[in-house]
Amino acid sequence: LTYYTPEYPTKDTDILAAFRMTPQPGVPAEEAGAAVAAESSTGTWTTVWTDGLTSLDRYKGRCYDIEPVAGEENQYIAYVAYPLDLFEEGSVTNMFTSIVGNVFGFKALRALRLEDLRIPPAYSKTFMGPPHGIQVERDKLNKYGRP
Repeated sequence: LTYYTPEYPTKDTDILAAFRMTPQPGVPAEEAGAAVAAESSTGTWTTVWTDGLTSLDRYKGRCYDIEPVAGEENQYIAYVAYPLDLFEEGSVTNMFTSIVGNVFGFKALRALRLEDLRIPPAYSKTFMGPPHGIQVERDKLNKYGRP
């Protein structure tokens, strides 16, 4: 699978992430951006027997743009698009675990930081919010008059 796809037209339903990254010496920015997209979506270091059961192309993250950071040597912003089908509806935990849970320990990167995240309305509408309001929480904890 190719995770660096500069021709990819982002969709209104994609979750878009911007990562500031510093590749290791000798690692091209495109390879590092593709590694971030792969590791935070469908990429794996081993062959998985279930890979043949579904089209991973439907679920993979795509690094669709890379820009150098002005005034910083060997730093780039990698833009990654994730399809909504990759994530469980209504689960902030699932979304963040996928996007930032395992990408910060790469050998291809010296540094990585999530700079920005756009969550489309199609996904944010699946979040139901807390099961009850602040007053119920304060009553349960017997804590009033403070944040």
